[in-house]
Amino acid sequence: MKIQVLGSGCLTCKKLYELTKQAVEETGLKEEVKYLTGQEGLQKMIDMGVMSSPVLAINGKSAMTGFVDNVEKIKKLILEAKEK
Repeated sequence: MKIQVLGSGCLTCKKLYELTKQAVEETGLKEEVKYLTGQEGLQKMIDMGVMSSPVLAINGKSAMTGFVDNVEKIKKLILEAKEK
């Protein structure tokens, strides 16, 4: 499973990255969470057709756009993607 947080590098993007790492850890998965910022992150967002940030991408697809301060919701998205 490939888990990424994409964004400009702002505080909101960094917070989503930290919450996503926490969610992965709490689910017991061993996946690494990649944090793509700046031009690389923005280009990946454009390639996905997403124009808002931050983005939680799982397996190359946008799973969530915008910031959600809810680890349980992030865990649910990750576990749902794992089951597919």
